[in-house]
Amino acid sequence: MTTPELLVPAGDMEKLEVALDYGADAVYVGGSQFGLRAMAANFSLEQLSRARDLTRARGKKLYLTLNAYLRPGEIPALESYLEELRPLEIDAYIVSDPGALHVVRQNDPLMEIHLSTQANTTNAQAAEFWRQAGVRRVNLARELSLEEIGRVRRETSLELEVFVHGAMCVAYSGRCLLSSALTGRSANAGACAHPCRWGYALVEETRPGQYFPIEEDSRGTYVMNSRDLCLVQHLPALIQAGVDSLKIEGRMKTLYYVAAVTRVYRAALDRYLADPHTYMVDPAWVEELDKVSHRPYDTGFLFEPEDAVVHAADSRYQRTYDFVGIVREMTEDGRALVECRNRFFPGEKLELIGPGMRNAFLIAEDLSNLDGNPVEVAQPNARILMGLPDGARKGDILRREKNSPMPEPGA
Repeated sequence: MTTPELLVPAGDMEKLEVALDYGADAVYVGGSQFGLRAMAANFSLEQLSRARDLTRARGKKLYLTLNAYLRPGEIPALESYLEELRPLEIDAYIVSDPGALHVVRQNDPLMEIHLSTQANTTNAQAAEFWRQAGVRRVNLARELSLEEIGRVRRETSLELEVFVHGAMCVAYSGRCLLSSALTGRSANAGACAHPCRWGYALVEETRPGQYFPIEEDSRGTYVMNSRDLCLVQHLPALIQAGVDSLKIEGRMKTLYYVAAVTRVYRAALDRYLADPHTYMVDPAWVEELDKVSHRPYDTGFLFEPEDAVVHAADSRYQRTYDFVGIVREMTEDGRALVECRNRFFPGEKLELIGPGMRNAFLIAEDLSNLDGNPVEVAQPNARILMGLPDGARKGDILRREKNSPMPEPGA
């Protein structure tokens, strides 16, 4: 049986550390150039070096995205960047452009190369082409069904990677020109403005200035919105199909998203690998994923392709919990140094979550600033001291149910 890797996104160094703490086997990051997330924090050369040291010390792997499609004038810059990257000994580069692949093979012939989903690999013959070009692993196109994934597995020796969770693109594996056409920002160069998420209306030519909504519900139309992918209930089928790497989408997502989603997939994967014969999906995993901001979940094209739903009547984000803080240190007196991310008050009911599906509920109390003075409200970006349940650790996360009752003033 294949023991697949759990591959997790890291948009910055903080998220990388969280991904490792919460169960990633490998992380993928973007550098300062040629990734497909131009608006992410991304990693400088110095940060990549630190990231490589950290992953190596923990026995994990680090992959760097170089999956932009290059214009002729960008090739020299890629060559220079590869020279700067070479001493870092990153585990693999993720590419999609055949030209970029060719440049990497010329400049760093021993580097392991993974092929991005943007390359649209949909059959074993294409996979074999990429293997002969020097690719070690291919991230299969999201349009493939489970049956088709299994067929590719039987017909190629390449490592296979598939997305199991996160946002999906309405375009074919993310190859979209809509953003370029409407805003001049190229999705294939990492600068997508996400116009597929905008609200649209019709204008009749003899009545300029009058906008007629294409209503799917009372709030408007989102006909190009895709649902979010969630395959936690189908990991056994993917493992049995021979998938080598299970990939979570989300380099632009929050630290809370990385932690909450990673710990669920880690728990599910570990339980299955420990005893496939008695494996059952834990309802708590599904509930946990519902507590992360997401569009309606779907299985994408994993099953009958003609039945795949890539947009919904209402595919706005659903958010039932707020991320309010992260534990930075545990003090000698048992209190916690918490870095606040959203405002909360003494007396509010909070939930603490940590690696290994640990969780505990608490009432926020004993809040003080670093000088020891009580605080009436924990403000975003503030650092406070507070009491937490036994077993709380550095890196644990505090969240609050949205629209939960506020404590009475002075309570």
